[in-house]
Amino acid sequence: MAEALTLAGVSDAAARISDNYAGKYGIARDSDWFLIKLQEELGELAQAHLRLSGRGRGSATEQDRADEAADVLCMLLLYCRHHGVDPEAAVARKWLSWLEPV
Repeated sequence: MAEALTLAGVSDAAARISDNYAGKYGIARDSDWFLIKLQEELGELAQAHLRLSGRGRGSATEQDRADEAADVLCMLLLYCRHHGVDPEAAVARKWLSWLEPV
């Protein structure tokens, strides 16, 4: 049985993959790169969504949507890592606090 994924595990794997990619293609990754790359991936998710809903040119599959969502998630984790944001702590503070009784 496969081991369960965690945000920390996905973040670590994404960082290794990103390091390999940047090294292979000579990409300098700075603060702007992480944000712009995240925006690029979000645009690709929007494109797949529009195609699937009949509001974009061309076709897409549910696999395309899932792949682009994975790209957005991994780029967001890389953005957080670069800027020292702990995504689990941020989600707990910003979102999960709403689950506490008032």
